[in-house]
Amino acid sequence: MTNETPITQDVLTIPRKLPEGGKINLVGLTRDKLRETLIEHGTPEKQAKMRVGQLWQWIYQKGVREFDVMSNLSKTYRAELAEKFVIEVPQVVSKHVSMDGTRKYLVRIAGGHEVEVVYIPEEGRGTLCVSSQVGCTLTCSFCHTGTQKLVRNLTAAEIVGQVMMARDDLGEWPEIGKAPKDETRLLSNIVLMGMGEPLYNFDNVRDAMKIVMDNEGISLSRRRITLSTSGVVPEIAKTAEEIGCLLAISFHATTDEVRDKLVPINKRWNIEELLQALRDYPRLSNSERITFEYVMLKDVNDSDADARRLVKLISGIPAKINLIPFNEWPGSPYERSDWERIETFADIIHKAGYASPIRTPRGEDIMAACGQLKSATERARKSRKQIEAEAGLS
Repeated sequence: MTNETPITQDVLTIPRKLPEGGKINLVGLTRDKLRETLIEHGTPEKQAKMRVGQLWQWIYQKGVREFDVMSNLSKTYRAELAEKFVIEVPQVVSKHVSMDGTRKYLVRIAGGHEVEVVYIPEEGRGTLCVSSQVGCTLTCSFCHTGTQKLVRNLTAAEIVGQVMMARDDLGEWPEIGKAPKDETRLLSNIVLMGMGEPLYNFDNVRDAMKIVMDNEGISLSRRRITLSTSGVVPEIAKTAEEIGCLLAISFHATTDEVRDKLVPINKRWNIEELLQALRDYPRLSNSERITFEYVMLKDVNDSDADARRLVKLISGIPAKINLIPFNEWPGSPYERSDWERIETFADIIHKAGYASPIRTPRGEDIMAACGQLKSATERARKSRKQIEAEAGLS
């Protein structure tokens, strides 16, 4: 498998039946799929729409995992459901809490694989960084996750299950029999910026986000969901049309020569092709602007000339540039740009009329910062020499 090969829903993705007992997990099924599944397993077709609505609210609005609790369903129907189905989310193996309040979860999914999920609390909001694959196929040379080979895609259940798991830990589900909590949400935003390339797992990501955005369930606005891609150009228009969330681009370089090394997918779809696809995105999805993520690497992509080229490249695209101080990890071939250099870079962009916030590193003490995620079961480390060779730095 090469870096350029799209990994679709049907490749390296497990079936939705659980290995134990053969019961079907209802988590991750869209409304249409849930209806079809209920009918296939004995629910009368005339009742199916009503049953979908009832189950949907119990699972996604109230966070219930046991059919016995679903009081508006008959005892007989609850028993039938329990014989055939389960409501299951990824299992938390460990949780680490940073000094700044960031939480990093290691969660286990089917097959014994593990992925990392990060919750970042901020004033008045909280952001969950969700993974879409076990490992990654892109091998971006500055990213710790990129040193881990792709194992498989996550299912829609495993993606939306990360959100449900985090709400469990935050105690954010309403108490049964009581009115929903009227308070600021602890989990108010989702970023698909964890392990993996979301657009190489498009169908599962789309279905999971449709569930998250559904008004009768978790009910997060599409403007509170940001999908980050390294530049899978053919899927960008589909993202606008079928998900409609905000878009972030892992850009990181202003020339093809440098981006080929940092983000190898650039060899398939170069900067010019990527930018052309982005120029249509705000119109297609009605998004306010595209976020360009730019990791600051000392003496690699942080010169004044890079800043000026970046401004010229994105001209005409409604955008902001997120400058990310590089988060170092064991064996990394790069260093973080000096703070003064980052501020100078940001100032050039700001004076050109673009927002250029410098992202405050979060969770570095627990390896939860951007680019540091890597599941514990797949941690066979490459040597610094290997990494530098692959990055073209040796």
